[in-house]
Amino acid sequence: MFKITSAVALSAALALSGCGKSSSSGSGELKIGFMGDLSGPDSAIVIPPKTGAQLAIDQYNKTNPKQKIKLVPYDTQGKENQAAALAPKAIKTDKIVAMIGPAFSGESKAADGILEKGKIPNLTPSATNPSLSGNGWKYWHRMVATDSAQGAGIVDFMVKAKTPKKAYVINGKKAYSVGIGDSALATFKAKGINVQRDQIDETASDYSSTVTKVKAFAPDVIFYGGYYSEGGKLLKQLRDQGVKALWASGDGALDAQLIQGAGAQQAEGAILGCPCFIPFGQQTDPTLIKFVSDYKALSGKDPVIYATEGYDAATAIIAAIKAGNTTGEKINNFLKTYDTKGVSKQIKWGANGELGATTIHIYEVKQGALTWLGTSDQAKLG
Repeated sequence: MFKITSAVALSAALALSGCGKSSSSGSGELKIGFMGDLSGPDSAIVIPPKTGAQLAIDQYNKTNPKQKIKLVPYDTQGKENQAAALAPKAIKTDKIVAMIGPAFSGESKAADGILEKGKIPNLTPSATNPSLSGNGWKYWHRMVATDSAQGAGIVDFMVKAKTPKKAYVINGKKAYSVGIGDSALATFKAKGINVQRDQIDETASDYSSTVTKVKAFAPDVIFYGGYYSEGGKLLKQLRDQGVKALWASGDGALDAQLIQGAGAQQAEGAILGCPCFIPFGQQTDPTLIKFVSDYKALSGKDPVIYATEGYDAATAIIAAIKAGNTTGEKINNFLKTYDTKGVSKQIKWGANGELGATTIHIYEVKQGALTWLGTSDQAKLG
């Protein structure tokens, strides 16, 4: 057990269409960017992969290479227009050679086309919307499973655990939230379960309209697609109104702040799925043991969601640089051949930037903390 205590994009992309090559800075350092919500309401999902990436870079720099690497942060605060505005700066002004991120799906849609035009390889540690790989981007890579796999895996687990007759899907308006909600809804329908759906406004503080609909429908299980910042409030309001159905959500809600937002009693028994394995407790894999120790030495905290993916993303870029590739185009060509067991999983991408194999993990809130139950095909409620 562990405690996890638009239009702007288009114009910017056109402006960058001629800047094909990135280069190292005059200081002798190559710059790798990290883009995501580093200070906004859902930053707890993004800071761990940034720390993981920084760890990999620190370890590399300590080997005293001829050309060191600097990690440059780009804080989107989770805002799509901010991601689109920061991407040109990263390419033209800072001259990065690769980008880790953007972290979220909406900001990925806003910024990835710009990075593509700038010929900047970008590796997202956590954006899960399935449509991202359908854009024909050649410089884009994903470190995790999509919402299609995640939503289906979590629903499969819920159905095995509760054999429900009725289900309710709730999601926010953000790209990630809608995508994983779509997947959950489709999976419930495919299993012949009576299902209803509603959407909330993430910026609101009161979800009584949705809570009233859910209570009237009296579902056996509830799937929520969204982030912990509103998920905790929604869960609390449902429980306060006597809704006792099994409640589950995806990686966007996998943080201790969900428990804090709902209250420990109201969050008890909540299920969180993720295409990530969080290394906690007694590890037997020497690589994981070292990663956990090194991560904690750097941050003073245990690694949590997507820390391993951030580390593996940086490691892949570092491997390209070690092989003598110092421009975005050459790094991207190297990544096409990359096939390595990382701390998170085997890292090998197909032509569309998707990983060859992925796994969904299931966690449960028990006594105010998160417990790993296992993979979605093997996990059982405690």
